[in-house]
Amino acid sequence: MDLRQTAEQIFPELAQKQRTFLIAGVVGLAVSLAGFAMDAEHFYQAYLIGYMFVLGLTLGGLGFTMIHQLSGGAWGVVARQSLGAASRVLPLLTALFFPIVVGMPHLYEWTHADKVAADPILQGKALYLNTNAFIMRAVIYFAVWNGLVFLLNKLSADQDRTGDPAVALKMQRVSGIGMLLFVLTVTFASFDWLMSRDPHWFSTIYGALVLAGQALITLAFQIIVLVWLSKKKPMSQALTATYLHDLSTLMFGFTVVWAYFSFSQYLIIWSGNLPEEILWYIHREQSGWFALSFVLVLFHFIVPFAILLSRHNKRAGQVVTKVAALIILARLLDLFWLIAPETGETHGFSLTWMDLLVPAALLSVWVSFYFGQLRKRPLLPIHDLQFEDALGPIFAHAGSDAGAAH
Repeated sequence: MDLRQTAEQIFPELAQKQRTFLIAGVVGLAVSLAGFAMDAEHFYQAYLIGYMFVLGLTLGGLGFTMIHQLSGGAWGVVARQSLGAASRVLPLLTALFFPIVVGMPHLYEWTHADKVAADPILQGKALYLNTNAFIMRAVIYFAVWNGLVFLLNKLSADQDRTGDPAVALKMQRVSGIGMLLFVLTVTFASFDWLMSRDPHWFSTIYGALVLAGQALITLAFQIIVLVWLSKKKPMSQALTATYLHDLSTLMFGFTVVWAYFSFSQYLIIWSGNLPEEILWYIHREQSGWFALSFVLVLFHFIVPFAILLSRHNKRAGQVVTKVAALIILARLLDLFWLIAPETGETHGFSLTWMDLLVPAALLSVWVSFYFGQLRKRPLLPIHDLQFEDALGPIFAHAGSDAGAAH
């Protein structure tokens, strides 16, 4: 089989899937405008949840691309093109950030001058939490992310085209500096876009918690896609049980990391017993929020952890994809748990149809653009220096078998 074939040549149905997801997403967003007319505050809440959901899929693709360049590993050779396709959706996410800028008065208390004037804590944070600084930092974040996406994907395309060994070294150098910038920008973006929803509360581990969530949803999505792509060659040869096990182990590991960060944050804040910190958790222990907290503990950690403890399950595509789908749903619930309690004066539990429709619509649009990027390139890196070590023997063996068959 010619590895230079694009994904569209192998999976011509990707074009139809791309159109279907795009239509579904556009229709969903159009219907959501009715919700905006009825309740703008809840619309922007739902939009922020959906936006951070799909942003995690995109930035996670960028992050794991750089991690693989720095650490190596066969899992990254199998997933590299798919991760790159996810990262190349970033220009769309850059444009989709505009509604959040427009909706800032509905999302962030610190944008209201009268509330800042009446609150000494907001006054003390005004140098950082103000509209101009918020927008300027967002410009920096997107400039860094888009720059890294452009450089790494250009170098990857150059490597596929030329096979120049020097390109791999360039990608490693970009990734070394890029990972530092990536962690810093994602951390501060999480402070700006999520944590500042309650400007009286703060947590130094919050950025790490968001990064772990992005890593987890990315691995879950990539496993689902790669298992589906393994229906045909060359992915059916590349995604062996061993490499699926590697990806599943990574997902298992980040499930534990997310739980560790979440529990550490809760334990430290609760044991400190400071009113400005524990109030954030008290809001999330009321009525429906407490039930949702229990659901997250069960389905975001306990169930995936228990299933993925088994080596057999990690190597079984059907089992792993079901766990991955559960994790994706749990990630959406976690973002709802992080963002929604700050909406409204009473902080009571409230779930509207927009909280379901808007994220689903944004995900549909994102998947459409992802398929559009995936179609353009081969499913496997052609001249990756690690390809021969990781996959070369597999394809050589398959080729010899085919020759023997003839």
